Amino acid sequence: MLLVLIGSIGAEACTSAIISGSKTVSGRPLLWKHRDTGCLDNRVELIKAHDNCYEFVAIFDATDPCDTAAWTGFNEMGFAIMNTASYNLNNDDVPESEMDREGVVMKLALEHCVTVDEFELLLQLLPKPLGVEANFGVIDAQGNGAYFETGNYTYKRYDLADAPDGVLTRTNYSYSGRPDEGMGYVREANEKYLFAPHIAAGDFAPWVFTEEISRTFYHSLLNKDFTHSGDEWIVDQDFIPRRISTASIVIEGIAPDEMSELTTMWIALGYPPCAETFAARVSVAGGVPIELNGTGDNNHSPQCDKVRARQAQVFSIERGNGKHYLNLSKLYNEEGTGYCQQLVPKNMEMYKREYERRESVKIGLRHKN
Repeated sequence: MLLVLIGSIGAEACTSAIISGSKTVSGRPLLWKHRDTGCLDNRVELIKAHDNCYEFVAIFDATDPCDTAAWTGFNEMGFAIMNTASYNLNNDDVPESEMDREGVVMKLALEHCVTVDEFELLLQLLPKPLGVEANFGVIDAQGNGAYFETGNYTYKRYDLADAPDGVLTRTNYSYSGRPDEGMGYVREANEKYLFAPHIAAGDFAPWVFTEEISRTFYHSLLNKDFTHSGDEWIVDQDFIPRRISTASIVIEGIAPDEMSELTTMWIALGYPPCAETFAARVSVAGGVPIELNGTGDNNHSPQCDKVRARQAQVFSIERGNGKHYLNLSKLYNEEGTGYCQQLVPKNMEMYKREYERRESVKIGLRHKN
């Protein structure tokens, strides 16, 4: 297992959070990652158990046909993991060719870990330098959660149980790192502002992230929410959804009386404001919708390709600095024909159907055991 840490995989940015079950409507913990990356073609795959490894579901780059690096996922034991890149931890001379291995570490964790503590042990056992600079977020079937701010040689653990409001957040800097370095300060302020009413009400749910947070254009520094401003064009800068956003992923853990197989990944694949949302589970509880798999040309997901075509209309200016300008009217407009306005109601119907299906699977698993 330790020898698998070879090769270099591309790093990423992202906005993320871990939510305690005490702050959710279902009592289940949530792990959220709004993925930002230079690899815009993503896919979701179910990797079967093999060679003493657990079965797991994860998001992969289309450019990684051998499933080398998992960029968010969960396994049959209810362990889940994601990361955000950090830029204020390492201060060493590890070559760039030996960096960007966060996805490799996360795949190892999905194959072998059951608990948050086991992931910490994995970090301790892996050979150094790790080739990472990241905030790893994890939850397990016991309701535990933590961030591990991890560099090449050391890490610092922040437990969800110690969070006074039951919520932990990270973007692209580490709390234990060098002050005022790194990135994502405005995005983290955005999410904390948007989280505040849900913390007060204790009503977090997966759709809060896929249908609200990842489709909202609030800017904390400007203290303005552009989402329903009526503006046709806005500058794509420091919002949670960005041109390089490729998925909004929520992994919903289990309640104390539930089986780990019911762990669910809710995913809006592709540029989230233009995306349908799907549910994915391990095979015993339903598996991964085929639309999300890399079944298209060049290992592309058909669903991701469809969403990227919509995104091209939102970022339609190609000349000069055009890529930095977002046509907000394609997402929200007075006529109600924007992509967000059309997709969110359909996605909420999907949530209703999938929760009903989840309950039937839950009953089936109880009878089976």
